[in-house]
Amino acid sequence: MPSPAFHYSDERFADIQMLRYRLKGFERLSPRQRILCYYLSEAAIYGRDITFDQYGKHNLRIRKTLEAIFLWHKEKEHTEEFTHLEEYLKRVWFSNGIYHHYGCRKFEPRFSEKYFRTLVETTPPRLLPLGEEETAQDLCNQLSPVIFDPHTLPMRVNKADGEDLVLTSACHFYDNLTQGEAEDFYEKKKAADAHTDMPPSHGLNSTLVKRQGVIMEDVWKAGGRYGRAIVKIVECLEKAALYADNEKQEQYIRQLITFYRSGDLQDFNRYCIAWVKEKDAQVDFINGFIETYGDPLGLKGSWEGIVEYRDPEATLRTQIICRNAQWFEDHAPTDARFKKKEVKGVSATVVNAAMLGGENYPASAIGINLPNADWIREQYGSKSVTIGNLTEAYAQAAKGNGFKEEFVIDQPTRALIEQYGDACDDLHTDLHECLGHGSGQLLPGTDPDALKAYAATIEEARADLFALYFMADAKLVELGLLDSPQAYKACYYSYIMNGLLTQLTRISPGHNIEEAHMRNRALIARWCLAHADAGKAMEMVNIGGKTYLKINDYGELRRLVGVLLGEVQRIKSEGDYRGARELVERYAVSVDPVIHKEILARYERLGLAPYKGFINPVLIPEKDHRGNITDIRVDYGETYEHQMLRYSRDYATLI
Repeated sequence: MPSPAFHYSDERFADIQMLRYRLKGFERLSPRQRILCYYLSEAAIYGRDITFDQYGKHNLRIRKTLEAIFLWHKEKEHTEEFTHLEEYLKRVWFSNGIYHHYGCRKFEPRFSEKYFRTLVETTPPRLLPLGEEETAQDLCNQLSPVIFDPHTLPMRVNKADGEDLVLTSACHFYDNLTQGEAEDFYEKKKAADAHTDMPPSHGLNSTLVKRQGVIMEDVWKAGGRYGRAIVKIVECLEKAALYADNEKQEQYIRQLITFYRSGDLQDFNRYCIAWVKEKDAQVDFINGFIETYGDPLGLKGSWEGIVEYRDPEATLRTQIICRNAQWFEDHAPTDARFKKKEVKGVSATVVNAAMLGGENYPASAIGINLPNADWIREQYGSKSVTIGNLTEAYAQAAKGNGFKEEFVIDQPTRALIEQYGDACDDLHTDLHECLGHGSGQLLPGTDPDALKAYAATIEEARADLFALYFMADAKLVELGLLDSPQAYKACYYSYIMNGLLTQLTRISPGHNIEEAHMRNRALIARWCLAHADAGKAMEMVNIGGKTYLKINDYGELRRLVGVLLGEVQRIKSEGDYRGARELVERYAVSVDPVIHKEILARYERLGLAPYKGFINPVLIPEKDHRGNITDIRVDYGETYEHQMLRYSRDYATLI
């Protein structure tokens, strides 16, 4: 149990609730393993500025300017506008820039441009991020349109059908070129590598730029773009390698260092293979340019870092899943052509996060499956993790908040969710990460990037559908993963309700669904509703002026999930861009304004924040009289404001 001083819920601002996560079982690690966690955590924090810059070319200057204003004026300014500016800064910290971390739209400041200019011009120039011979007025002239003009760089990631996604996205992955030019550039690279045994993930670690009419890659590496940050990451990884859990882990840490120094994507392939082969380390980590959700073309990897250590008791659950991976693959409701004849290297564990960084901080995924390259998955397997102490924090923060009473249709369904909801949530995440992402195969010759802007939504739908389908299978009860054949109904109701109704609380009026995971959930729920045979499986009903989901036949709903899984797997395996576009655009994007208005009003009355994020614990080295680190202790007392300012001060690398 956490100590009396520990509280899961912390500060709230805008639409965000900050949470804390406890490092349960950290004391059971050896001192050597705790020191390994410390150095890996330092590496996870040092990449922070990279993520800010990737999310928008002006983000770092805006953050630095706002921090200077805040620190210089906070004791003197007590106006409502300054309170709004402080909230804006906290949102910038949370989202690694000026765009909402989920919706990708630019924040609307609630303080005026005139007030901003006054504060900048009365802040000492030495505190501002001024270039040579640049004045505070020059700085304001550059940043003001970006902050205040709603038409200037309005979206970090634009996926609107029919638009030039590169020109209309503010993410800092492309410079001075169009979507067509970017796609042509990488099509030629793929064609040149068509017959290689180790196809690289082209574009993953570079900014694509056009200079004097020539298109080239500005590679992210030591000595290249983001070099100052990468050098600091490498220094921490070198120290971590000395405390590696085993020889194989030391080898993949050093292979990651090699990649950071060379920028060569074949070095990244070698790192991924070495990482996925190592199965025994108690402490593990992710550090690098990994997920491509932040790129409208699905090529560029946003920088992220996470440090984790194994939860041995909870991992027993995922080990059962791994041992039966071939059974699940064989029994999936998909065409035999798309199934793996031999499932290789599946590894899944429940872990506790020790530190979050980059794209994983402050908002984090609760499950991860890597590597992303399909050919590595097929030949060497994958690693999946469910992050137990983050799901624990979410669950603790949600207790007694009135959400289920407001949105779940009746008491029997609420009782089902109360009894089985937490267990089903954990198991759904396990199945999604361990088996869903690792299942299936591309047909020979299929381009893994064929689905383009729809790839992320289709892949998340595929993994969710796989998990949903098998949540209802008697095999889970047989394996002891669920203790009742009725338990899956809690998962089905909560998932479909979220996809149809309650995830709308995360969308502003008049906006479409933009984020890939939200699109995926909407796609599944709406497709099933549209194919529910006049309400045979489920329907939307109005009770007392409120809209609810009513599931009439859970078995029929499972059949629909299986049908959709078969189609989504076909689209993925065949690289059917038109099929992906049809599914996503028809079911996953638009929002019914009437339903949306109703759900927002009901949610507002609950007084809840739709988004959650985490304050990291502080890992404090204990040293002997010679200054050598002998152990690490954990402190949970740092505030959100202090942590963000400390990171900006002590881990600044790019500005």
